[in-house]
Amino acid sequence: MKIVTYCRVSTATQGRSGLGLEAQQAAISAYADAHAAQIVGAFTEVESGRNNGRPQLATALKLAKLTGSKLVIAKLDRLSRNAAFLLNLQDSGVDFVACDNPTATPLTVGILALVAQDEARAISDRTKAALAAAKERGTRLGNPNGAEALRRASKGNIASRAAASANADARANDLAETLEDLARHGFTTLAAQANELNRRGIKTARGKSWHPSSVGNLRARLAKSV
Repeated sequence: MKIVTYCRVSTATQGRSGLGLEAQQAAISAYADAHAAQIVGAFTEVESGRNNGRPQLATALKLAKLTGSKLVIAKLDRLSRNAAFLLNLQDSGVDFVACDNPTATPLTVGILALVAQDEARAISDRTKAALAAAKERGTRLGNPNGAEALRRASKGNIASRAAASANADARANDLAETLEDLARHGFTTLAAQANELNRRGIKTARGKSWHPSSVGNLRARLAKSV
């Protein structure tokens, strides 16, 4: 059995000192030994539990998909409030096991994610109610900088588009070797490559199935980056 492993610590200090990390690695090692598993990739996230970003998790999930491996998570316990983590895990389609909660299933994870989302919705509703009450009292709402704030927002949108483009380039580069492998095995047309990518369980950047047009877009992006 092939596995990809994932650990998380809250601070860089914990990561450097091994505080908490060593226990997670020991649990994963015990699981690997017990199942005679081959570790094909190991990832450690250094993020606060309140931060929804999980780039190492995304990379671990991608590798698990590409290699047909099981994702082994050291600790699921402190992540139940993180909807992004839980939904990524649930929607990935990757088989997984949590060393500290081995009975967790995709259904369990889905329920935890719904609870986290409901709490986020409740917070949003309370915030909207508080703003409405403040407006009723005559409190002036909105950005006092007016047009200048809009100009800054426009710059922010440009930055967001640039970031999205950079992410798409990175995703394309990740798949470059896969496309070369497809060509070596005789899958040279857009349709043939789309079908084979889907057969291998590899998704697009948006988690969708491949079509000839999306493969064409991928190849065009790779060609521009050369």
